Amino acid sequence: MDWRKYIVSNPKVLSGKPTVKGTRLSVEFILGLMAKGWTEQTLLENYERLKPTHIKAIYGFMSENIASGRFARPLGEAK
Repeated sequence: MDWRKYIVSNPKVLSGKPTVKGTRLSVEFILGLMAKGWTEQTLLENYERLKPTHIKAIYGFMSENIASGRFARPLGEAK
């Protein structure tokens, strides 16, 4: 899957954070909900513009960024 069709970054939307195309839902926000225990089904029920393809694109986006070593700071470092 080419996540670039579904994940975009625009400096005028959420300060340029990666978002699901056509929404103001950031990748960070969606992953945060999932980290709190939200399931894909719960996400889809609560955000009607979000589709299963978008969630797969988020996984692809994150996988590619992790594989390339793009991190905000070293893992385990305090904020």
